[in-house]
Amino acid sequence: MSNAPLMPLATAVWLVENTTLTFKQIAEFCNLHEVEIQGIADGEVAKSIVGYNPIMSGQLTREEIKLSSENQNRPLNLKTSEVNIESSEKKIKKYIPLSKRQDKPDSTLWLIKQHSILKDSQIAKLIGITKNSVTSIRNKSYWNYNNLNAKDPVAMNLFSQKDLMNAIEKSERRIKKEKKEKEKAQLSK
Repeated sequence: MSNAPLMPLATAVWLVENTTLTFKQIAEFCNLHEVEIQGIADGEVAKSIVGYNPIMSGQLTREEIKLSSENQNRPLNLKTSEVNIESSEKKIKKYIPLSKRQDKPDSTLWLIKQHSILKDSQIAKLIGITKNSVTSIRNKSYWNYNNLNAKDPVAMNLFSQKDLMNAIEKSERRIKKEKKEKEKAQLSK
């Protein structure tokens, strides 16, 4: 068996004391020699080691022990649990200091001018501003529109260049899809 349980010697002590498994089964499960298991049973090996319950630690089930106890030729199988490691690529909302929050409308104006294909909702998500604010800046009806100065949000560190490129690619795909749908609609007339 390639995988051993955590604390194999302590696990072996517990299995010897609490099950009717053979020395061979315990030795194979714990990646130990059969003679070591015999020594544990005789009290010559691992005298001061406290048994470690593999059921409590989720490495074995009672059913697994029972099945192997009933069939001496059946090896114990270590219970493995799949751990799903999430990518750290998830966007974490970061705190924007008060001094930088005034840059959000300026950055919104810059995105509207430089990347007009972005939808208001995309700009709102990128910058962290409401969609209504983006729409009012686009329509020039924003309460402070005359005082806005277009500023690059990537340079302002509101989001990364990668985030911007992903949003632009998404918009380009949407535009292509809409174009195809329009062509299909014209052909079917």
